[in-house]
Amino acid sequence: MRSRPSPATVLAALALFFALGGSALAVTHAFRPQARCANGAVRGIAAVTGGSSGVANIPGAFTSSKSLFSRTFNCAGGATEVRRISRGVFEVRFAGNSAASAVVSGSGAETWLTPMPGGVFQVGLHVPGRDDVVDTNFVVIAV
Repeated sequence: MRSRPSPATVLAALALFFALGGSALAVTHAFRPQARCANGAVRGIAAVTGGSSGVANIPGAFTSSKSLFSRTFNCAGGATEVRRISRGVFEVRFAGNSAASAVVSGSGAETWLTPMPGGVFQVGLHVPGRDDVVDTNFVVIAV
């Protein structure tokens, strides 16, 4: 003899059905990915390490050598390039990218960043608490 399900079991089964169905509906109506190069989107990333030679040996001319970066991204599809201006001063260029602002973080260093024309950002690195410049890894994120 088969027993009938209790009202609590029926209610629990309905709740489970709607919970699973509701999450499936939510998945199909999920947020769309942000458009590339849109306002408010991350437009470029350059994690500059200098490769096995270190950032002190980055050349004075712009280069997009993959060995100088641990990560790069340019929403415009152009090259991400870096050059060393002088000790503790570098420029990062996101070719074809119209990002007007960026943030920088240095590994164990105080940093400054100045936007330049042509998708270029000038970066300065200093020993914390002093004005002594230092060559160290850094990351630029353009927005």
